[in-house]
Amino acid sequence: MPEYTVADYQRLLAVQPSDAVLQAAQADPRKGVQQAYRRYLKRAEKQAQLLARFNQHMSLEREFWQAGGQYVAGIDEVGRGPLAGPVVTAAVVLPRDFDLVEVNDSKQLTAQKRAELMPKILSEAVSVSLGVADAPTIDRLNIYEATRVAMCQAVENLTVTPTLLLVDAMQIPLPIQQNRLIKGDAKSASISAASIVAKVARDHLMVMYDQVYPGYDFADNMGYGTAKHLAGLRELGVTPIHRHSFSPVRDAE
Repeated sequence: MPEYTVADYQRLLAVQPSDAVLQAAQADPRKGVQQAYRRYLKRAEKQAQLLARFNQHMSLEREFWQAGGQYVAGIDEVGRGPLAGPVVTAAVVLPRDFDLVEVNDSKQLTAQKRAELMPKILSEAVSVSLGVADAPTIDRLNIYEATRVAMCQAVENLTVTPTLLLVDAMQIPLPIQQNRLIKGDAKSASISAASIVAKVARDHLMVMYDQVYPGYDFADNMGYGTAKHLAGLRELGVTPIHRHSFSPVRDAE
């Protein structure tokens, strides 16, 4: 007679089963047990892939720590392309025992997953800060320079002073050693965490702006030039958060 019922196996395999439970489940011929066992194997494989990717993404940070460094900050931006709203940057300093294996480039995550990870990042990080360049600043400087200014703000707002910056493809005007990474949010856990923080923060801001300036669909398009947004520009005109230096906005003036 089997030691465990099918329900027992389903419960045990849903968490972290012992080797003895795994061996018994593998050998148990009952259909319900085999279904539960296959579900466990699928979850375990996914978790192993997440862990392998996470370890790869932590390699730059771990090299820095092993060389004697203390604080390395990952920096990323969100919102360079939209017609409205600010560009938002984030700087994140991770601890050596950081273990959120699901952290990845924000563009690879659903809005729900980003929302789940945001408070966990804030809880685990040594320091997190934001930088913001609004539409008038973007119009005055151009989007590239405004992004650099916002990144500089984010670094300067940290509660610790990093000695290395991991930056997604940009150069920040600060006298701190910098490692510029192409597609850095897919190569560094610190940059990935920063991309999540910046994305969640900016999305929340644009949802608020949708209530302040209805008719442009900001809650869905986040300020990007979608058909509904362009229709709003034609029908309602330009708002104070629009970027006048971007041609679709100029055309609507």
